[in-house]
Amino acid sequence: MERLQTQPKRASLRAMNAPRIAIFDSGVGGLTVASAVHARLPGANLRYLGDTARLPYGTKSAHTVTRYAVQAAEALLSDGAQVDALVVACNTASSCALPMLKERYDFPVLGVIGPGARRAVAASTSGHIGVIGTERTVQSGAYEQAIAALSPDAVVHSRATPLLVGLAEEGWFDGPVAEAALEAYLVPWLQDPAIARIDTVVLGCTHYPALKTVIGRVFERLLGHSVVLVDSAEAIAEELAERLPNPNSTANGAVELFATDALARFARVGGLFFPVDRANLALIDL
Repeated sequence: MERLQTQPKRASLRAMNAPRIAIFDSGVGGLTVASAVHARLPGANLRYLGDTARLPYGTKSAHTVTRYAVQAAEALLSDGAQVDALVVACNTASSCALPMLKERYDFPVLGVIGPGARRAVAASTSGHIGVIGTERTVQSGAYEQAIAALSPDAVVHSRATPLLVGLAEEGWFDGPVAEAALEAYLVPWLQDPAIARIDTVVLGCTHYPALKTVIGRVFERLLGHSVVLVDSAEAIAEELAERLPNPNSTANGAVELFATDALARFARVGGLFFPVDRANLALIDL
């Protein structure tokens, strides 16, 4: 079996006047993170990679996801780019590859699970927290571990909802197809009285905030009460703002976008998440 080798840590050079942030995801879903970061740190220079040729990550093995994550990170730095932070804007990659990436680089490497877990614990009053995500994220138990470390008495109920990734990638953010998919996943799950006590639901995939409206509506209809939806994109943007310099500037930072396949589709669907300027979008081979 192929094994990933840990390389010497690569150093960063602090940007003199604005933070430089690299972000990667399996596709366009991580643009929800880029959007939140841009809103919170508008002067930051952003470099984003969507691995559209190999999505979804959520159905693949932990070894494969880790290999993909390392390759994506290296691609963002391959031309000598200097960054102040790397954001793993993919719950699946965060659950599998974060320790290796943190060991590999000497600048902050942030995943989306920790910030999401902290927000969920703060929001829940019942102590019952739901998590919906990809198969790999749910199987990893990463949210259970992160939430237990913060609140040992909290009870986490997780449900794999992988089809939602495809819906988001197609730009089907609402409507009867999205509702039918959610009901197919949630109706049998919520029959359990303990699970029906959830008052907070973590959107455990960065594609899912695009479907936030329909997700909230279906949960409320099935449970008879509304739930707090935790979007880790907003949480990680706040964490970056605390860690990195935030210069007072009225100018927006530069945005570079890369994808590993289907640029036209990336621009069309990704533009629903975050403004995509085709002049700043390029194809990259991993």
